[in-house]
Amino acid sequence: MKCYQAKTGELTRQWFTIDAEGQVVGRLAAQIAPILMGKHRPTYTPHIDTGDYVIVTNVEKVVFSGNKWREKTYQRYSGYPGGQREEAAWKLLERRPERILELAIQRMMPKSKLGRHMMDKLKLYVGPNHPHQAQTPAPLEAYSGRPAPSGALIAPAPVEKKKAAPQAQADAPAADAAPAE
Repeated sequence: MKCYQAKTGELTRQWFTIDAEGQVVGRLAAQIAPILMGKHRPTYTPHIDTGDYVIVTNVEKVVFSGNKWREKTYQRYSGYPGGQREEAAWKLLERRPERILELAIQRMMPKSKLGRHMMDKLKLYVGPNHPHQAQTPAPLEAYSGRPAPSGALIAPAPVEKKKAAPQAQADAPAADAAPAE
């Protein structure tokens, strides 16, 4: 039995749109990157670009958890001696708001020509409008919410077991006993 290998010409690309308003950067990037790579399809082939197009709107309204707006820094290098620049996340948001989400997704993609080709299918826009209405993108719901402080998603509350009556009687004699000296 042979495994299916996708061919470049036989794939039909879909378009998805995601609203990034109020979404945590890393969680949103972790949802978008597999779609760009094509890992959501049963026909995923590692050496072929099987991914779909993703349109992200309201990228200026993404959030970081913790103090990352002040503490996280981004580096860039011009190629000249002394040309390395470092910039805080909040300054990068003011200068180029789409770059924060773009870098988060780019760092989750393959580091090759194929990965750079996959990144071309990512469309980031400041504001709620985009010029790709003709492609009729399907709305994609972003994973919502933040994790609980314990690190897990919200779990049902534990059910307390009812205590048996003999235990209450066992506590009473212990209280009446005189302390040993």
